[in-house]
Amino acid sequence: MKVLFWGTPSYSVPVLNELVEKGYNVIGVVTQPDKRRGRGKNICYSKVKQRAIELSIPVYTPYSLKEENQVKDELIALKADVYVVVAYGKILPTELLNVPRLGCWNCHASILPEWRGAAPIQWSIIKGDKETGVCIMLMNEGLDTGPVLIEEKVTILFNDNAESLSNKLSLLSSKLIIQALNQIKTITTNLDKQEELINSLALKPQDNDSEKVSYARMINKKDFIINWNDTAIQIHRKIMGLYPNGYTFINNKRLKIVDSVPISNNYIDAIPQEIYNYYKSINFDSTEPGTFLKVFPPYGIVCSSTQDLILIKSAQLEGKQIMSGNQMISQLEKYKGRIFSNTMI
Repeated sequence: MKVLFWGTPSYSVPVLNELVEKGYNVIGVVTQPDKRRGRGKNICYSKVKQRAIELSIPVYTPYSLKEENQVKDELIALKADVYVVVAYGKILPTELLNVPRLGCWNCHASILPEWRGAAPIQWSIIKGDKETGVCIMLMNEGLDTGPVLIEEKVTILFNDNAESLSNKLSLLSSKLIIQALNQIKTITTNLDKQEELINSLALKPQDNDSEKVSYARMINKKDFIINWNDTAIQIHRKIMGLYPNGYTFINNKRLKIVDSVPISNNYIDAIPQEIYNYYKSINFDSTEPGTFLKVFPPYGIVCSSTQDLILIKSAQLEGKQIMSGNQMISQLEKYKGRIFSNTMI
């Protein structure tokens, strides 16, 4: 079985590794174009391109498959049996979706039809979902609307952030895509067309009931700003979902908040007793949201929100390294009593 792999970030790499380790013939990798990053504007390859080069797999980096006909023709000429897509980052043209005789399969990081779109992992945490998972989906012209061959759920833990959850789902994708390809291989040896494939597999159409469908739009710059008029649990979910880049301002300096715990009656087990006792003593009617209230060595600093308090355990002040515990407290203690801001003042 000849596989053409489509992917870009580090999330995609374990799936590529698993395909190679399990003996699948990966004849090419399609990934996002190289970018210039950093102060020196050095050219950086995608993580998938880096790994493909290490594996001596040919790499294609088109800017636009709709406009770059030569690259498109080269991909079609490969005559891959199947396409495997994992966080490629762009929509594949219909004419390419119809090329591989065994279909174009996407490892999508949600339980569809929930969180179709670009950032399902981040939004599942931000919105407080209890579980998520991976679907192996046969791609069609819609946005993550194709029928599902295999799915498996995972629990979102209280301390999961975007990185830890991504790692879980990436490894799960690696396992499920092999299961899917093995299943396809055993029953489609003699098939020549995708229509025959679809009829031969027990594919599950998605439930398009409007109440069950949700969309995970791309994260934009404004999303990273913490709104202190949100509740403590909402702020915590944003910090974890946008890890490690959710931020606020203190004394006109950007402060990235990397790790947190909401302080309320609902999370007693996650809160040191002395911090919980302090929480019980607070008069919230006279406390402005976003106020840096108190330090609690070695745990971190406590701030107010529109409902309950939040413990900041790890943060990065502009121009500094990420710090936690007493190191963070030593950097930030001088700002005690000040109010975090959504903008520079």
